[in-house]
Amino acid sequence: MDVTDENLATLAGYLQQTLNPDPNIRKPAEKFLEGIEVNQNYAILLLHLIDKDAADLTIRIAAAVAFKNYIKRNWAVEEDGVDRIHANDRMTIKVLIVSLMLKSPEAIQRQFSDAVSIIGRSDFPEKWPGLIPEMVEKFGTGDFHVINGVLRTAHSLFKRYRYEFKSQKLWEEIKHVLENFAKPLTDLFVATLDLTTKHADNQQALRVIYGSLVLICKVFYSLNYQDLPEFFEDNMNIWMPNLLNLLQAKVPCLESNDDDDRPEVMEQLRTEVCECASLYALKYEEEFKPYGPAFVTAVWNVLLSTGAQPKYDALVSNALTFLAKVAEKNTYKSYFEDPSTLSSICEKVVIPNLEFRESDAELFSDNPEEYVRRDIEGSDVDTRRRAACDLVRALAVAYEDKIMASFGQYIQLMLTKYSEHGAAAWRGKDTAMYLATSLAARGGTQAAGVTRAAPLLDIAQFAAAHALPELQRADMNELPVLKADAIKYIMTFRSLLPKELIVTAFPLLIKHITGRGVVCTYGACAVEKLIAGGMLRRVDVEPRAGELLAALLAALAPHDPHDHNEYVMKAILRTISCLREASLPYLGEALPKLANLLAAVSKNPSKPHFNHYLFETLSLAISLVSKANPNAISAFEDALFPIFQEILQNDIQEFMPYVFQMLSLLLELRGAAGEARGAAGGAYGALLPCLLAPPLWERAANVRPLVRLLCALVAVRADLVLDAGKLNAMLGVFQKLIASKTNDHEGFYLVQTMLFKFGESVMQPYNKQIITLLFQRLSSSKTTKYIKGLIAFLGFYAAHFGADNLIDLVDSVQANMFAMYVERVLVPELQRVSGALERKAAALGCVRLLCDCAHFRREPLAPLWPRLMQALISLFELPPDETTMPDDHFIEVDDTPGYQAQYAQLTCAKGPNSDPLAAVEDPKRYLAESLGNLSRAHPGILQTRIAAMEEPHRRQLQTYLAAYNVQLC
Repeated sequence: MDVTDENLATLAGYLQQTLNPDPNIRKPAEKFLEGIEVNQNYAILLLHLIDKDAADLTIRIAAAVAFKNYIKRNWAVEEDGVDRIHANDRMTIKVLIVSLMLKSPEAIQRQFSDAVSIIGRSDFPEKWPGLIPEMVEKFGTGDFHVINGVLRTAHSLFKRYRYEFKSQKLWEEIKHVLENFAKPLTDLFVATLDLTTKHADNQQALRVIYGSLVLICKVFYSLNYQDLPEFFEDNMNIWMPNLLNLLQAKVPCLESNDDDDRPEVMEQLRTEVCECASLYALKYEEEFKPYGPAFVTAVWNVLLSTGAQPKYDALVSNALTFLAKVAEKNTYKSYFEDPSTLSSICEKVVIPNLEFRESDAELFSDNPEEYVRRDIEGSDVDTRRRAACDLVRALAVAYEDKIMASFGQYIQLMLTKYSEHGAAAWRGKDTAMYLATSLAARGGTQAAGVTRAAPLLDIAQFAAAHALPELQRADMNELPVLKADAIKYIMTFRSLLPKELIVTAFPLLIKHITGRGVVCTYGACAVEKLIAGGMLRRVDVEPRAGELLAALLAALAPHDPHDHNEYVMKAILRTISCLREASLPYLGEALPKLANLLAAVSKNPSKPHFNHYLFETLSLAISLVSKANPNAISAFEDALFPIFQEILQNDIQEFMPYVFQMLSLLLELRGAAGEARGAAGGAYGALLPCLLAPPLWERAANVRPLVRLLCALVAVRADLVLDAGKLNAMLGVFQKLIASKTNDHEGFYLVQTMLFKFGESVMQPYNKQIITLLFQRLSSSKTTKYIKGLIAFLGFYAAHFGADNLIDLVDSVQANMFAMYVERVLVPELQRVSGALERKAAALGCVRLLCDCAHFRREPLAPLWPRLMQALISLFELPPDETTMPDDHFIEVDDTPGYQAQYAQLTCAKGPNSDPLAAVEDPKRYLAESLGNLSRAHPGILQTRIAAMEEPHRRQLQTYLAAYNVQLC
């Protein structure tokens, strides 16, 4: 794919089509671009189009977004994965991207900045050592468009230091960055501060200069997050006083923004300064101590002088967070212990920032989903209320008695005012509920809510007096904010409230699920958490099951996917899971609604949590109904197959792993019910070629559910696979899986199922090739996971098909190879095998080798008998060996990073954990009895072998023999 004007015009045309709202035009264009992105020069062509000033800016931005997503999808190459970017293209991209980014308009610059960050995650600094010097060099240009582009990229590149776990690799990278970037950043900081004075009368210049200072603070925060760098510690006298000045600076020409929602550059700067000060106060207390008092005063003044408009929310939140961090430290105790100071904090800072504002009211009524996300989820969006609550908690821990006395007065005052004036004073009660919750909570968990409370507040009495009455009002729509507060209080303190109060509240919560917006969501969320936490048990839920499920299903009514409520869906799942068989009378009405819902969301998947709970609920309902009535499986297949077919045909990637799991579930239910050859056999058969198509297996999220579905087909409908002539294709899948460090365990699962279900007669022609592949992989890449899988698989083979058959098979590949396997792998590594079924398979295989195997009665295997017996006894008596091997640097399938939808296990669609060796219940008994049989068949053979064992193992073996009354001849 050459870089020509013709190719650039073609690419621009397809990018234009990807912006078309008509899916019939947009989707083919997207598919075309996805198809050609593997070609060499594709990314270079995009870069040339982005750099073309004559091109329409919209197309250039679309090209920049396409380039960023291309990098996101393809730059990092997984182990065992295919590199989809040509080596020359990688080099060219790294040569061009920084300079191209810095000369581009800001909208394009932002996309490039993200792309640099993604490349940096894989290549920086080892494969891209010139990146930082190239960026630092641009600081000398004096062009703030360029400088801000560099700073934006630095922020994008370094911000991961805020959340990455400490490691030697991370330290080395940060050290490299600090050596090359800390001084230039500090020099730029000082020079930029100087420019604020020189251009004091130029509003446009000041906006750009202060914008640079915002970015400098963000980079400073990231570089200081993991540990205090020596350079910044030595230069605190430059950074801290200047950050303090920026916090206090007044620049009138930049603070006259009439927009109440969008923060101006000075608010952004003060927000970042507060965040840096919080970091130092929390993590570097001793070094920050000389500057602490001045920052406390400055932050206090910021809080007193900042209005209630939403544009100040981030600033106020960070300022309150700073005070909360400081309040936790003994160093600053003298600032807060005076009762008058605490009273002032409550009156002037806490209560004003807990009050329900007009912007909160708009969010509550117009965007309930966002309100819930901020209020009970602890979302990334910091709110004034959450920060004020955190400050109250920090103060309450340090000064409990004083805080309770001081803040308690304000709570009582607001509640009294509400009781006197009613609805007119509802905002005061809302604030009082928040304040009381913050004061009382002392610790808890996500699953149980608050589990420790302050002794000075009676949680149950407060709930009875102030929460339940709001829920007992006849009018469902009266004072909805207070209803939400009451439900939230019960939800928060659910572990500490008496059972009778929760039982009293339960029907009230059900009633509120039929409410609107936030109230409905909180009602559903509360019921779900009460059931999940065991506060409401099946005996409590069952009498109101019909009423509860009717309310929840009614709340699912909206057809617009954007209105789907994940809390309601989760509550339905939790309710059915609690009721189990008692939910059957209600599922007849529920299941058609859920199926219609699945058909609707599959057209435009937009809410991953909602979708997951929907698939879980369908899986659980199908399992419950089918176990009660096996004939219902056909009805489920008839209802769901058309929807599944549409998902697969339209390549809805997010849903495909779920569909494969549900198809597996339906097949397994058929098998369990003895309905294997039901009417849907043709549909499963028609699906088989699609399941074996290589493109499906390229997506990491599909691998595990696809393997399970193939295994279900083999187990339940082996005839479909054999009649379609797909055995070779299935073995091809096994070959691909076993070669992968990430997916080799899935390969063992698939081939073991095939051997077990097809049997020796079908698999015999392929067995030698299977063993060859297994031992080739053993010699090329020996990981702990592979060793464990190989030992368990060969153990299964020996136990199921006979030990001599296994040895003959392995030695047919290479003479005496099995003896080498026993000596170098089986004996030294047997202890590594983990997992109950895996350890059982390994143990039974060893028993067959030791007791039922002619090869082990002669050279070269006979001398290995005592060592193998010792290894088997250690397997029985010792825990698994958790040490690792040199080749263990693989990525687990669940942790694979990437652009694709990730695999999500459906708990309610889990397959049966079947044991192919279930005929043997006790491996130790099996060993003892097999030794007895061997000694009777070959008298005297065991004495010398047992005598060659070490004393502790001999003693343990005698214990087994005595336990099962076995005498050796």
